[in-house]
Amino acid sequence: MITPYPATLQPQDWQGQLAGAISEPAALLQALQLPSHLLPAAERAAAIFPLRVTRHFLSLIRPGDEHDPLLRQVLPLGAETLATPGYIDDPVGDHSARRGAGVLHKYRGRALLITTGACAIHCRYCFRRNYPYAQDNAVRHWQAMLEQLRNMPDISEVILSGGDPLSLSDNRLQELIGQLQDIPQLRRLRIHTRLPLVLPARITPQLLDLLRSSRLRSSMVLHCNHPRELAAALEPGLLALQQAGVALLNQSVLLAGVNDDADTLCELSERLFELHVLPYYLHLLDPVSGAAHFEVPLQTAASLQQTLRERLPGYLVPRLVREIAGAPSKTPIQLL
Repeated sequence: MITPYPATLQPQDWQGQLAGAISEPAALLQALQLPSHLLPAAERAAAIFPLRVTRHFLSLIRPGDEHDPLLRQVLPLGAETLATPGYIDDPVGDHSARRGAGVLHKYRGRALLITTGACAIHCRYCFRRNYPYAQDNAVRHWQAMLEQLRNMPDISEVILSGGDPLSLSDNRLQELIGQLQDIPQLRRLRIHTRLPLVLPARITPQLLDLLRSSRLRSSMVLHCNHPRELAAALEPGLLALQQAGVALLNQSVLLAGVNDDADTLCELSERLFELHVLPYYLHLLDPVSGAAHFEVPLQTAASLQQTLRERLPGYLVPRLVREIAGAPSKTPIQLL
């Protein structure tokens, strides 16, 4: 039988790979040949916000390099245990935007669904690292969430978020999207995810068929912060998504020690475009408790944005923005 998918997209045990993610600081340090003096602080920080990283993402980190930009995104540090003025548990106003179980409504015409609290990787800067997922996600309140959307006639786009919505199985996603497309006012489906970057096997034939066949116009927003995250194993999946009619976008977070230099950001934009992904947003750090060590000063961010405009064509320059709780949209950062 002839298959429409390349061999790299044949069904794989992505859920088994997900279950095999590293969750103990000692195992992470051992796998990457990192010094043991990092362990006590890592264990203290992981007790507050657990460690989780896939074996694929681990393979992209340089062994023995404490300052590797990919490692910095996942290694728990003692700095996370320090209180910093202005850094809070709900930095973007999720709680005040809640309109029912698993439903957030911040911007006109769009509603966001907290589909799950599960992720394949726990990014240490995550703005929802303190979100109460246990009692507020769509999986636990499926029908209530759908009923809430039916009663929001001005909503034309639904955003699947979390956690990571691609942590859900294809069957579960098919059930959810099938019911969403029965809500007449909905026209667009947007999926925010990091799963393809950290687990390329997640882009399955069933997922592609689901997105291709839906009446909702689909887009997928990757959360890639560094060009080394765009591994060769990811390429067939992104091409297949693009061929399935899914618009591919990327939004990054500007992070100290990760991507706060013009060369890295330029390389990221160029590499994304090679893979059919359009740079979308470059976010300033959301001031969530435990993440202050990732902050990049505003003037530095504006200077970097100016350099990107000078070195890249306009369509490869992501918009530099910050999210302000209660604002009607993302807030652009003015250039110098």
